[in-house]
Amino acid sequence: MGDYDNSITVAVPPDRLFAYLSDVQNLPAYLPRMTSARPHDGDRVTVTAHIAPEGAPEQDVTSEAWIRVVEEGRSLEWGAPGPRDYHGRLHVTAGDSRGTSRLTVELHTEDTEGAQVDHGLRETLHGIKTAVESAER
Repeated sequence: MGDYDNSITVAVPPDRLFAYLSDVQNLPAYLPRMTSARPHDGDRVTVTAHIAPEGAPEQDVTSEAWIRVVEEGRSLEWGAPGPRDYHGRLHVTAGDSRGTSRLTVELHTEDTEGAQVDHGLRETLHGIKTAVESAER
């Protein structure tokens, strides 16, 4: 249980990075296990992921989540209903050099080991960096 955060520099201007992240349909491009994300009913999103739980067969799971785009301050907030109290935020700011961005992810969950969460945050940040920088080429 706890709060986690991590950051990465992305070689894309902040407005472009935020626009990319604000499009919910881009989620499967940078979240490794996600196979689809379908927005509906305001901030609601139906997501499907392919998972391989320990001690169980690989499977596709579908669930509901919410994502809010906060234009002022270039942030995204998200969460999923359930007992894990899973929610987080992305912040996009200008990077140290011209044409770059700094992306910070904050996450809260009640149901995961710290090392797994830290690994997942790094994996997600690198997935975003790779996806958005590739889209810019």
